Amino acid sequence: MKLFKNLLKEKTFVFGFFTFIIVILFAVIGRMFVDPVTYDNSVAGTYTPPSSLALLGTDHIGRSVLPMLIMGLGSSLYVGLLAGVIATFVGTLLGVYAGFIGGVLDDIINMVTNLFMVIPIFVVLLLISSAIEDGRSLTLVAVIIGLTAWTWTCRSVRAQVSSLRTGDHISLARLNGDSTFKILFVHVLPYLFSYIFMVFIIQLATGILMEASISMIGLGPVEGVSLGIILNEANANFALIDGAWWAFFPAAFLTTILVFALYTLNTSMEGVFNPRLRKE
Repeated sequence: MKLFKNLLKEKTFVFGFFTFIIVILFAVIGRMFVDPVTYDNSVAGTYTPPSSLALLGTDHIGRSVLPMLIMGLGSSLYVGLLAGVIATFVGTLLGVYAGFIGGVLDDIINMVTNLFMVIPIFVVLLLISSAIEDGRSLTLVAVIIGLTAWTWTCRSVRAQVSSLRTGDHISLARLNGDSTFKILFVHVLPYLFSYIFMVFIIQLATGILMEASISMIGLGPVEGVSLGIILNEANANFALIDGAWWAFFPAAFLTTILVFALYTLNTSMEGVFNPRLRKE
């Protein structure tokens, strides 16, 4: 509770936190008023401006943009959440092992992470997505993103664990005969919880942004709708040229404000959790 009060003193945290909550509420409450079966039915003509019939206008085939936006936001959050969990879990697991135990596996993990530092993750993601032409579901896309984004987490956690490995409390635990498993879960991981949570926030934002990016170029999920798919369809059907801003701006705005809120949260939390950055 005290920690949360300290976070609330940070204006950037308050902005990021409440912005993120508002977006989540929009997705959750909006779903209560959207029929998951008929939300993508045509209700008017092509690129009809916002009206009482379609509050945010219609897209290139006459579908109301608002329910598409609500469903797409939920899908993007799902992809980001699943990808973030996978990337954070895999990266933390390997990072803790490599940083504390070392050995041959540490060398292999270092080699893989260095390789991914040379080859951009987005390029790898594009190659994998383009190789899977059929069956690219939201879940599969999230898994692919998570399995290609874990290396940064691994490298960061490894560095944190390496600095803790030589601590006095670790030496004392070894003298007391504690097993490696107990040392990791009792004396190492508790010190990393705040850091791992910040890493997860970044991975969540990365997952949302990556899904939007690959969907915009047609390599996202082949079924359903997401914010990236809405942007892709608007671009492919000349919404910008036709001046139909309502077909792409709401999706672009939600993606931007959501990712920005998450990055703001991470930055403000780092300022509180990291003593070297903490304001006097």
